[in-house]
Amino acid sequence: MKQPHLFDKIDLQLIRTLHTLLIERSVSKTAMRLGQQQPAVSVALKRLRELTGDPILVRSGTGMVPTDVGLRMLGPVTQILQSAENLFSPARAFDPAHAQETFRIAASDTLDPLFLPSVMARIKSLAPGCRVEVHALSAQAQYAHDLGQGLIDVVIGNWAQPSEELHRAQLFEDDIMCLVSSKHPAVRRGWTQDDWLACEHIAPMPAYPGWRGVIDEHLDSMGLERLIAARCAHFGLMPRMVASSLLVLTTGRHYCQRFLEGDVPSGLALLPCPVPFPKMVYYQLWHERSHNAEAARWLREQVKISALQLSPPTAA
Repeated sequence: MKQPHLFDKIDLQLIRTLHTLLIERSVSKTAMRLGQQQPAVSVALKRLRELTGDPILVRSGTGMVPTDVGLRMLGPVTQILQSAENLFSPARAFDPAHAQETFRIAASDTLDPLFLPSVMARIKSLAPGCRVEVHALSAQAQYAHDLGQGLIDVVIGNWAQPSEELHRAQLFEDDIMCLVSSKHPAVRRGWTQDDWLACEHIAPMPAYPGWRGVIDEHLDSMGLERLIAARCAHFGLMPRMVASSLLVLTTGRHYCQRFLEGDVPSGLALLPCPVPFPKMVYYQLWHERSHNAEAARWLREQVKISALQLSPPTAA
């Protein structure tokens, strides 16, 4: 096939469809993400197969996986889309009132429970035509990759040492506190560092092999180790687990105190941690690829404003 004839059959939308197919590994998910009908994506996949002479996606068990040819195409296809974005985005001012962007935020679930709802409300109020996706925060290697690939626009979380490869901006600080049942013995008699270490603690499931988290990383640096008797992948369920047991949840004050607010007794109490911890610092991180993009800059500004406007939790 002659090269000019090949170029006549390729357009940027076809490249975008190819990229999304390789990432999502599903025709239906690709259609949903691109806002298209599934038959249109199937037709595009057929065109891509004819152009490449390769299936690109093949069945594997109950799902689909890229072929070797498809995997080799992912890098060049990503570069083409990034180049196209860099070529045209500086010339197009971002108008939130009329924008049709999709903003993708990856965030830690240890945040103040009111923070992300505030971000969502602000974006939807100022940019009603934009879609927002909130993703779970994954391992550092994965989210750095996702930011670089344009799969995520910004990551929000707390780290002792954020990645030096990414841009970052501090959002807020938080004190380390302990959430316990109101019937926990430490509520009546207090506790020492040794008491706290000997208690049964609840902690998140490891985000990836070898992951420790800021609490246990700091304990490691002090030569200390706590007794983790329970782990849970859903941080939002932990306060209820604590209320009905003698487990100890050690995390940020903002997160803990939201569960103590209101007129209905929560069965929870908030105690100072007898082990000295530095403040938890929450950041938003982003990649160089979106550093100057107007839409991404606007998104980061809304995250920053939401963090500044979030009222502190009331005292317990």
